[in-house]
Order: sequence, then C-alpha cells, then structure tokens
Amino acid sequence: MSGQVWETNTAGGYMYSGELSDVLRNALQPMTRFIQHCDADDFTDKGLHAGQAYQWNVYSDVGKQGGRIAENQRMPETGFTITQKSGTVYEFGNSVPYTGVLDNRSRHPVKQIINKALRNDCVKSFEIEAHAQFQATPLTVTYNSSALEFREDGAFTSGTPSGIASIDNDAVKGVSDEMKERDMPVWSDGDYRCIGRPKSFRLFKNELEQLHQHVSEGYGKMLNGEVGRHWEGVRFFEQTFIADISTSIQEAFFFGEDTVIEAIVCPPEMRGKLPGDYGRDKGVAWFAEEGFNIVHDVAADARIYRWGGAA
Repeated sequence: MSGQVWETNTAGGYMYSGELSDVLRNALQPMTRFIQHCDADDFTDKGLHAGQAYQWNVYSDVGKQGGRIAENQRMPETGFTITQKSGTVYEFGNSVPYTGVLDNRSRHPVKQIINKALRNDCVKSFEIEAHAQFQATPLTVTYNSSALEFREDGAFTSGTPSGIASIDNDAVKGVSDEMKERDMPVWSDGDYRCIGRPKSFRLFKNELEQLHQHVSEGYGKMLNGEVGRHWEGVRFFEQTFIADISTSIQEAFFFGEDTVIEAIVCPPEMRGKLPGDYGRDKGVAWFAEEGFNIVHDVAADARIYRWGGAA
C-alpha cells in the first residue's frame, strides 16, 4: 500500500526509536494569502442538496444619463442590462493511509500528525484554486521601459515585461490612481489591497523606509501576512506558496472589493477511513465540495489588476 507503513523508515519506521524526541516538528509551510481575499460571500452558505451550479447577476448602469428636463418635456426613459455568470462546485480531497502496525508501535501520535499534514495540504489546494481566479482578470499592468502600461486583454507587452522588476513607489501611485479612476470599490477599511511575493516588494519597502511611512499606525491591526498599510490607499500582503508565473516575470495583484467567489457546499472536513482487513488497514482524508470563480471577468467592471514585473 502507499502511505505510511512501519517497515519503511521514511514512511513510518522513524516514528519510533530508543532516543526519539517527543517534540513534533513539521516541514516549513508557505504563506498562503489568496483564500482570505475571496470576499464575495454570495455562496459561502450554498449548502447541501442545492446542485453543483451557481449563478450571479451583474447589473449595468442605465443606458442613458439623466439630467435637466424642460417643463413641457416628457420624462426621458432608459434601461439597463443584466449579465448572468455561472460557476461549478467540485469535489476536493486527499488522503493518507496507514497501517495498524504503525499506529501500535509509533511513539508519536500517527493520526494527529496525519491530520496536521492534511490540513496544510487542504489550505494549499484552495490557495491554488483562488490564485487561478485572480489570474483570470483581464486587467494587467507593468513597466514598458520606464512607463506604466495598463492593458485590458489579460496580456503583458510582448509577453515579457521590461524595465523595473520590483514594484516601486511610482508603480503603487500609478495603479492606485488608475483603480480610483475606474471607480473600483475599496474594502470596508477604506483601502485597496495588494498580494505579491516578498521580492516583488523589496524596492518598494526600501523606499518606504526612506519615506518613514512605517509609523505606529502602520503596524496596528494588520492582517495575516501584511507588510504595510495606508500607503496611497493600499494595504500590502506577502505570500510564498504561489511561484512567479515564469522565471522572467514577478507577479502580484492589486485589487478592490468583490474579487472571487468561494462557493461552499461541504466545507473542508477530516474523515477517517473505515478500518479494513480486520482493523489493520487505516487512513485519514480531508474532503470538501467547493467552487471558486472570479466575479467580474469583463474589463469594464473588473476589480483586480495583475502586476507583471521583469524579473
């Protein structure tokens, strides 16, 4: 069987030895941030027995702008359009089987260790799904030579950005202004947000130190992974799980509210395998039924800018 067994040291045998430490240690875990910014809560309580599909409506502004009317003029009439989007719920999961022999002979709690490893795996699985939806935005921004270039087709100039690699102060100002010009809604705290890898922010953080922006207010009430706040109306978060999209491009995301839907039919749960072979064959799994979808995939209404800096 695959999974954890007593006979192979690296698969279980090392879980007991004469001088084995009682301290449990796990491999390094990356910072995951995209899931906590799936803020569209329409279907967080979709629940069981509601099918696998879900839909949401996007309502346009009225077709004709209202304004002054003369005394004898008839009231102008207009209308708006409704666009319906849809998503699908999928099953997610992973499992680790183990033998009764390993459970009986191990000095460390086998099931507890497996549960922790599977919880980490579950978070990473959903992080991959959420990130893929952030990538689906049609809005991109990068430096083309020394000027910021904003596009609405999901592509970067010539496929590979050139110029400044990391996000810098001018980039933050330019993207923040563009998001405001597009009337992107801010989060409840009044700010936009940005997620990227630590190296994507290095130049910017160096500049912040020179600008003395990290005052006491900047360190208060920070969210998980936040490295700075309230600079040009943007809060910044580091993540280390999702790699850059290529060896030549540093990726980050600037975004407002109403980003990605996380539809939940069955939230993540740990499940024990029914023992087989008279109790000698055991296992633990995590399982969930969820769906992830970008809310606004049309450029005119999009809420996410995908940054691509030359690495």
